[in-house]
Amino acid sequence: MNCSGAQILVEELIKHGVKTVFGYPGGAVLDIYDELYRNAHRIEHIISAHEQGA
Repeated sequence: MNCSGAQILVEELIKHGVKTVFGYPGGAVLDIYDELYRNAHRIEHIISAHEQGA
């Protein structure tokens, strides 16, 4: 099974009991955001209005 870095990251966050992540979407992390969306039933994501607020 081939996994992307984003898939591995989100799976490890879930395995370690992370329930909520905060962030500010941008070009470099769009793959991570896609994976968070696919796992929205397992981990909550809160988008910050500004990167300093995250």
